[in-house]
Amino acid sequence: MYEISRGGQVFFVHNRVQNILEVQGMLQRICPDVKVAVAHGQLEGVKLEKTMLDFIEGKYDVLVATTIIESGLDIPNVNTIFINDAQNYGLSDLHQLRGRVGRTNKKAFCYLLSPPLSVLTTEARKRLKAIEEFAELGSGFNIAMRDLDIRGAGNILGGEQSGFISEIGFEMYHKILDEAIMELKENEFKDVFKDEKHDEFVKDCLIETDLEILIPDHYITNITERLSLYKELDNIQTEEVLLQFRRRLIDRFGPVPKQTAELLNAIRLRWLAKKIGFEKIVLKNKKFTGYFISKQDSPYYQSEKFTQVLRFVQQNPSLCRIREAKDKLTLTFFNVETVEDALKLCQMPA
Repeated sequence: MYEISRGGQVFFVHNRVQNILEVQGMLQRICPDVKVAVAHGQLEGVKLEKTMLDFIEGKYDVLVATTIIESGLDIPNVNTIFINDAQNYGLSDLHQLRGRVGRTNKKAFCYLLSPPLSVLTTEARKRLKAIEEFAELGSGFNIAMRDLDIRGAGNILGGEQSGFISEIGFEMYHKILDEAIMELKENEFKDVFKDEKHDEFVKDCLIETDLEILIPDHYITNITERLSLYKELDNIQTEEVLLQFRRRLIDRFGPVPKQTAELLNAIRLRWLAKKIGFEKIVLKNKKFTGYFISKQDSPYYQSEKFTQVLRFVQQNPSLCRIREAKDKLTLTFFNVETVEDALKLCQMPA
């Protein structure tokens, strides 16, 4: 009644469609002179749109709605919100709903309705306390950190994971983690790790090509087996193990087809590219282009390895071309028809 008396409007959030009309009736009985409307996701689109437009135009004083209103809805005239059964909402939901009011210079109010704290779970009490504690502008980060503290972050090396590690797998997560640690060593903590030797300036090299480099399905018909071999191949780090892998293929499936031989050469090409300092290789339209490290302040550009590459380019001007465009330094070879050809070219500057 206070909000309506100053010309404002009210959200009443009740996230159960089954009895939302009962809540509307209850509010109508408590405040008989107040015009109450209902909005939720199960309404027909036309009816929902009309209800919202009527509410925006001031034909209703109170909108009883589900959490549908948290999706970026901005009605500046609404400056009071009630959230029913607030103990059932997550911290981010409560923060988003609270942000639906206070969109103008008028003082706004958010009321969280819940059973007595003594009957709530520990997590629910912590959530309500957090949303009460962090009420000032720009408190989203603090709420996110408190939410992480309440729900737990999972074990980095255990089976109980609550992040995206369970979706991408441990190996990929470990790879991303290694890259992040290396980046910290090279930037924020470079003074601490200044004595560490950088034998490898590039951790991995991406190869893009229009050539056929694969294990054909007519060579290995079982898709699960092919995927397993791809995974094994990706983890090979030495020429000796790669040759053993090739011998096993011949022993199990017969002579290696041309596409698979090119795939094995692509693994070798990636090893050599990392030594040269290529982060990426594009092998298309009979042209081989290697992209050097994108970080211009990388110690690679003061290393002996880069000096060797420059010396090779100077000695072979007809064979290759080095150029810089859009802050990217590239080395290009022409008339490269196979991965084997690219491999031979990389062996020269490497």
